[in-house]
Amino acid sequence: MRVLVLGKSGMLGRDVMDTFLEREFNVLGIDRKELDLEYPSRIPRVLKNADPDIVINCAAYTNVDLAEKEREKAMRINRDSPGVLAETCNAFGIPLIHVSTDYVFDGRSSRPYKENDPVCPVNYYGLTKKEGEDAIRSNLEKHIIVRTSWLYGRHGKNFVKTILRLAAERSEIRVVADQFGSPTWAVELARALLKVVETIWRTENKAPWGTYHFAGLGETSWYKFAEEIVKRAKKYQDLTVRRVVPISTDQYPTPATRPGRSTLDSTKISETFGVTLTPWEESLSLMIKEYYDENL
Repeated sequence: MRVLVLGKSGMLGRDVMDTFLEREFNVLGIDRKELDLEYPSRIPRVLKNADPDIVINCAAYTNVDLAEKEREKAMRINRDSPGVLAETCNAFGIPLIHVSTDYVFDGRSSRPYKENDPVCPVNYYGLTKKEGEDAIRSNLEKHIIVRTSWLYGRHGKNFVKTILRLAAERSEIRVVADQFGSPTWAVELARALLKVVETIWRTENKAPWGTYHFAGLGETSWYKFAEEIVKRAKKYQDLTVRRVVPISTDQYPTPATRPGRSTLDSTKISETFGVTLTPWEESLSLMIKEYYDENL
């Protein structure tokens, strides 16, 4: 099976590439230099030349705050390109796996969100991702949409690496304590996508198509997440930070509104594809160990 990974240089894309190569898949990765999703019309030519058996789209516009200003650009990348990608995959008979986000929800649920819960984005980024999901569903039957939450990893910019940097520089870090979600290690999301692809391959494209959630098991706040990052990092490095201070969302205003509680229920993907769900604390420990093994 020939797997095409869009966004190969991003945080998730790099882990997807590594994970599939370890299993000896025939993997072709494409980054922004080869296909800029701000120009959807280029997609059919790229897919025709790549001739994949399946496409995994890890590429997206992900700057939540800047999306409030760069609305047209964010919509082209997150809605228009997935739509054209789905149309092209349909024309060529290629299944598509597309990564989406917990930010399609408004964050008002008292329980973890399930796949069939109503979506209602509270910021423009979330709206573009919701529109992208709709465009895929409208144009391609053979699709898997995987929503994830609070993604972090060794590559790229993310919350864990930001906290590690600040903890080495500052004596005090102030972190929002009234937003809740499910931290997700990019490596484990990549492994979940591998399980999905293996099922599609094994069932000869008769997979249970549709929308799934995958996130770290459990729920926490950004503040508690930061505390756990610092606690684990202290095993490997002497840090400057002495206090992690909880603050409210009102004390940390941002251009884009964030959902208050966007925890995801990942039961469906686990039961359908045999995906292992790991408590987010365990995954964080493994990621930080790998980070320091690589950087010290």
